[in-house]
Amino acid sequence: MTTGEAAVRLRPPRNALDRRVVGWWLTQWLIAAVVCGAVLGLLGLWITPVRTWLWASAAALSGLALLCAAVFPLWWYRVHRWEVTDEAVYVRTGSFWQEWRIAPMSRIQTVDTVRGPLERSFKLATVTVTTASSEGPVRIVGLDHEVAAGLVAELTRVTQATPGDAT
Repeated sequence: MTTGEAAVRLRPPRNALDRRVVGWWLTQWLIAAVVCGAVLGLLGLWITPVRTWLWASAAALSGLALLCAAVFPLWWYRVHRWEVTDEAVYVRTGSFWQEWRIAPMSRIQTVDTVRGPLERSFKLATVTVTTASSEGPVRIVGLDHEVAAGLVAELTRVTQATPGDAT
């Protein structure tokens, strides 16, 4: 560091996701458990030579999905963070392998909001910030839909006022 340069410290982004994201993730896991169990269970009804094996697989996969539903949503809620400043969008995700993504305002190309049917039922939205990065877009999942709309409007305003060609 040269004289006059301030030390830059990487810190966690300040904002947590909306608490309803736990229910959204839990519902996704429960749907996965039901679908896996149902498909393998029905196959077990039709394919008699391997019926026991299919039913055991259905029980094991459903049990594993239920265990994941009990653990992962709360864990993810504690880990996932986001923040937007005048300089960049910061996102931290991941459970075992954490990923920190920073998208400088001058590199942002598009900002989108996505709300699937399940997200809409929880009044949540996902904001996708696309840059020229080879890593792909930065996504902030689990935001209140009104917060997401405000965030998109703010990012649009800030990126329009930020010099640069976003490439």
